[in-house]
Amino acid sequence: MAHIQIVPSELGGRKPYHLLTSLVVPRPIAWVSTLSVSGVPNVAPHSYFNAISSGPLIVHFTSTGVKDTLTNVRDTGEFVVNVVNEDLIEEANLTAANFPPEENEFEWASLEMAPSTFVKAPRVAASPAALECRLHSIVSMGNGNMVFGDVLCVHVDEDVMRDGRVAPDLLKPVGRFGGAGYTAAAKGIFELHRPTWDEVRGAGD
Repeated sequence: MAHIQIVPSELGGRKPYHLLTSLVVPRPIAWVSTLSVSGVPNVAPHSYFNAISSGPLIVHFTSTGVKDTLTNVRDTGEFVVNVVNEDLIEEANLTAANFPPEENEFEWASLEMAPSTFVKAPRVAASPAALECRLHSIVSMGNGNMVFGDVLCVHVDEDVMRDGRVAPDLLKPVGRFGGAGYTAAAKGIFELHRPTWDEVRGAGD
């Protein structure tokens, strides 16, 4: 078996990003909903996401650079992680576009909002599960801002439960691969074009 040697510091442009995201796979998706200080709802997918602690429950997602999600979390100290499943992948992908801060992604993706219990940020009503979080801390490394959240409440659709536990085949979660690649239990590996704000705005005209 022959291996090539790659030194990340010698790569230019976005090549390090493409290399990393093609190897750290599949990645779970945190569809993070927030509320700006001016009251504008925001929802966007983040595929640098994982669990940190189960006692107490702590999760984290990473914002590459400073985006609306990170700004809202910094300003309000709250966010909700919604689970993306096969039924919601198109909507989640649309909300990955670079919307201006004053735009409501829920409206553009035709997503119904559901009230949270302990935080002001809304949930994605159609998501099979959601984790209400209070900001624990933010750690910045390189171009990544790791947002840690204490889980205050978990909402789970009873239809994805079996014998008192969440059943993966009922939850139907979606994961990210590199580039435009996604994976889902029933679909295997597939690709979705990530839209830009100009494309979304043009389609809505």
